[in-house]
Amino acid sequence: MFAAYAARIDRDQPLNGLELGERPEPEARPGWTTVTVRAASLNHHDLWSLRGIGLPEEKLPMILGCDASGVDEDGNEVVLHSVIGQTGHGVGPDEPRSILTERYQGTFAERVTVPRWNVLPKPKELSFEEAACLPTAWLTAYRMLFTNAGVRPGDSVLVQGAGGGVATAAIVLGRAAGLRVFATSRDEAKRERAVALGAVAAYEPGSRLPHRVDAVIETVGAATWSHSVKSLRPGGTLVISGATSGDRPAHAELTRIFFLELKVVGSTMGSKDELEDLLSFCAATGVRPVVDEVLPLDRAREGFARMASGELFGKIVLTTS
Repeated sequence: MFAAYAARIDRDQPLNGLELGERPEPEARPGWTTVTVRAASLNHHDLWSLRGIGLPEEKLPMILGCDASGVDEDGNEVVLHSVIGQTGHGVGPDEPRSILTERYQGTFAERVTVPRWNVLPKPKELSFEEAACLPTAWLTAYRMLFTNAGVRPGDSVLVQGAGGGVATAAIVLGRAAGLRVFATSRDEAKRERAVALGAVAAYEPGSRLPHRVDAVIETVGAATWSHSVKSLRPGGTLVISGATSGDRPAHAELTRIFFLELKVVGSTMGSKDELEDLLSFCAATGVRPVVDEVLPLDRAREGFARMASGELFGKIVLTTS
């Protein structure tokens, strides 16, 4: 079957390790099922894998991709939850949880095998392309906002780095949930897009906000850390799920954190129950993922290059037909 896969690790030039071509069909395992992939979306996790982060060389070659929608063996339209081993279903009792492609072949292929527990029904209201965007970036944003930040309608939120998958999702979900969303971006066009998606206002990174916010959604890391901390009201919550600009800020802002009793919460992915809630939320409200571009699987390299450049707004989706 045709697939996009990591053939080698290159920490400095990750795309050098990306190959497109034939790979073996997925192997059957007890408690697992094979899904025919219709659409799969790119995440920064795929670039990290090509750099060898979370993907050891002894696991190569590894088909990339952790998000997908498709059709199961019984003809049902489904969405995949990409956290494997979260509850022990389909894996050994002592196996730690992992994201698809860290241990098992991924979704950038015509077919993929996952534990049956990881398959959810796709709402009929969502296209395959839309549904494929939800299990990583959109689920991460959903958990950051509604589980870890604990915000409620009427609260205010700052989303750093508008344009990325998680940040874009947080803007759209926040607006739909009745939050006052502020956003930042270095790019004027992305700031305009953020406002069009529902942000009250969008600013250059580091700009002073009209008032301090209840929560900050942080995926940028070092470059925006101080601004995120300084933008919080006393007792506010900073939720971080990534550090695309690095994980070592020049100033940790510890004094401000303890003096104002701020909360810093790490967040990774989300549960199957949260993904089910997110699917229902999108189906019921009309909220849809922001798709930057849809490409056939054989043009996956273009999608990877676009994501690596940072010149995108929303998700890049790969289709198999």
